[in-house]
Amino acid sequence: MNRHGDAINWGIIGCGDVTEVKSGPAFNKVAGSHLLAVMRRDREKLRDYAARHGVPKTYASADELIQDPEIDAIYVATPPGSHREYALKCASANKHCCLEKPMALDFDQCREIATAFEDKDAQLFVAYYRRSLPRFNRVKAWIDGGKIGTLRHINWSYSRAPSPVDLSPEYNWRTDSAVSGGGHFVDLACHGLDLFIHLAGDIRDAKGIAVNQQNLYDAEDAVSACWVFDSGATGAGFWNFGASEYADDVVIHGSRGSIRFSVFADRPLVLECEDGSEVVEIAHPENIQYFHIENMVKHLNGESRHPVAGAEGGKVSRVMDQILTDFR
Repeated sequence: MNRHGDAINWGIIGCGDVTEVKSGPAFNKVAGSHLLAVMRRDREKLRDYAARHGVPKTYASADELIQDPEIDAIYVATPPGSHREYALKCASANKHCCLEKPMALDFDQCREIATAFEDKDAQLFVAYYRRSLPRFNRVKAWIDGGKIGTLRHINWSYSRAPSPVDLSPEYNWRTDSAVSGGGHFVDLACHGLDLFIHLAGDIRDAKGIAVNQQNLYDAEDAVSACWVFDSGATGAGFWNFGASEYADDVVIHGSRGSIRFSVFADRPLVLECEDGSEVVEIAHPENIQYFHIENMVKHLNGESRHPVAGAEGGKVSRVMDQILTDFR
């Protein structure tokens, strides 16, 4: 799958904020990976990004970047509304593709994208990078190792005050459902829900109530949901983007103990079980997508399988569609 010698040559479509620190630099830091080209419609910002990050090639056209014969793999770092278009073009060009999260606007689009890659010599990934982070791999090791016994329930409480952008009359694509697929729930909750699928297995069914309490934008700003995993374990969560204070608390209950952590906040992992208590702090890498990118390179080199390859990245979109059914 490595088509141009020792390194996989990457191109980025949409070199915006998410690529400045979270992802972009890691494409050159990971062994066997090279960021060869970037694309952005704003030519001034495009040239500035390429100069600061040492990227050899620039394109103002996504089609031209996709068709570049030197490019092996493409990272689509644009809003979800364009993911389907670019992913299908990558599949047609037989180029490996990594989509930012969520995978697409809804589960139907996710299935269409995954199907397009099934008969290709090209791989599909989604940037649910928490599955690759050492902090959450420790949680998975505790669960898989039986530290808390049989999994019974996962509960996630997330709240925050409205941001200055929310309170501003300026346009924000993250709360434009036609572009993002929903509001802040879709943008943020997908990270945690996907992580729970990774930790506890597939979610069989989900139900939810979503409302707009603040009328700051058209998308949902308060969501309550419950779900059941294939194992029979249950889950519940609430997300509110108009609360008075910040909270990000996950508790995984088992038959013989519990695990507490945050999805986004920099807090320690806390294990309480029959063997005693354990508090572990594991720092994230400077570029938080580093291990995700490293795992893609290993997958493409045939060394291991990426945890969010193929149709896997669409599973959480089905869950969110179920939760938001009545609101939409």
